[in-house]
Amino acid sequence: MTRVDQLMKSSRPWMTGFGTETAMIFHEGLNLPYFAAFTLYQSAEGRDALNRAAEHALSVAHRAETGLVLDAETWRANLPWGNVMKLGREEIAALNAQAVTYARVWRDEHETDATPIAVCGVIGPMGDGYDASTAPSMDEAADAHNVQAQALAVAGVDLASAMTMTSSSEGAGASRAMRNAGLPHVISFTVETDGRLPSGEPLGEAIAAVEFEGTAPLFYGINCAHPSHFVDALDFPLSKRIGMIRANASRLSHEELDAMETLDDGDPDEWGQLSAGLVASMPWLRLIGGCCGTDHRHLACAASHFGDKPVKVA
Repeated sequence: MTRVDQLMKSSRPWMTGFGTETAMIFHEGLNLPYFAAFTLYQSAEGRDALNRAAEHALSVAHRAETGLVLDAETWRANLPWGNVMKLGREEIAALNAQAVTYARVWRDEHETDATPIAVCGVIGPMGDGYDASTAPSMDEAADAHNVQAQALAVAGVDLASAMTMTSSSEGAGASRAMRNAGLPHVISFTVETDGRLPSGEPLGEAIAAVEFEGTAPLFYGINCAHPSHFVDALDFPLSKRIGMIRANASRLSHEELDAMETLDDGDPDEWGQLSAGLVASMPWLRLIGGCCGTDHRHLACAASHFGDKPVKVA
């Protein structure tokens, strides 16, 4: 049985990571040009910080008695952002390979039968994760994400996840690129405080649009938004196709977060209660983790509340 099969057949959701970029900047004091966590693999200091983050996530998975999906930190390692950073196709492919190799070696050193670890290649949006004003067409997105998807497949990830997608067209294009690379994959959308994508699309309609293309994601996700932003947007026919929640720590809007110079890490215990409450009310969820502002404290609080009844989000 593959690790993806284990994930899909597990009786409880697996854990995944927290907000790597914000944790590295605000807790570790590291510089991430262009918010690009793949740069951490280039230094011993960065690799040590990634090791600590992975060890924290693994300890929570142990506590929750479940598996772990370990991200290769490649959210910015795509061709459009490579162009911004003056990186060519070969360099982008090499950076993805380096990140996946590092994650796989770490997995091989820490995985046990009780705690399987799947390595996930992360694909980020072509532009700003909070702005869909220049949303690409599906064909444009498929072409843009193809280099990274192929590199992740060659490097040997167990699955891939397109995170913080701001429009259904980019989500569908990323899904096509990952399907064409032979990757089991997840499409995760971000939403604004009204539960709609930055493109203005309702979450249910965005998922339906990707489903229509027949690219067969394993499931869909919501990331980079607080539970209070999307809990009222989960009542639609395809809601059981949502398999991942990676919520922000802060209740602030994307615009407000962009303007802040300090970190809003919210209330870890409240965040944990809300995340565990979503697990209770959505028993089909496969993955629980964090996004901006979260760290190992938030994950630990969520694990401590697993088994609680659903919590109302105010």
